[in-house]
Amino acid sequence: MALFAIICLDKPGALELRLATRERHLAYADGRGVVRAGGAFLDADGKPEGSLIIIEVEDMAAARAFADNDPYSQAGVFASVEVRPWRLALGGLA
Repeated sequence: MALFAIICLDKPGALELRLATRERHLAYADGRGVVRAGGAFLDADGKPEGSLIIIEVEDMAAARAFADNDPYSQAGVFASVEVRPWRLALGGLA
């Protein structure tokens, strides 16, 4: 198993779509048993404008599949999605 960071930036004007898709996104992420940490990037007004999710899966293919099947991705919330291998150096993960 390996850790991966999924870094997503929202499309401009995607806040309403993000909010409408949020419950499906949370159910998807929680239901897979691979998320170690996650949350939204916030703009200057404290509104979500992207996401960072740390997952633990077998390989890059599994990490990309997780990102591709996220309801936010499928709904078109994101302008960009980057999946990168990641290593914990400080702190801990839930």
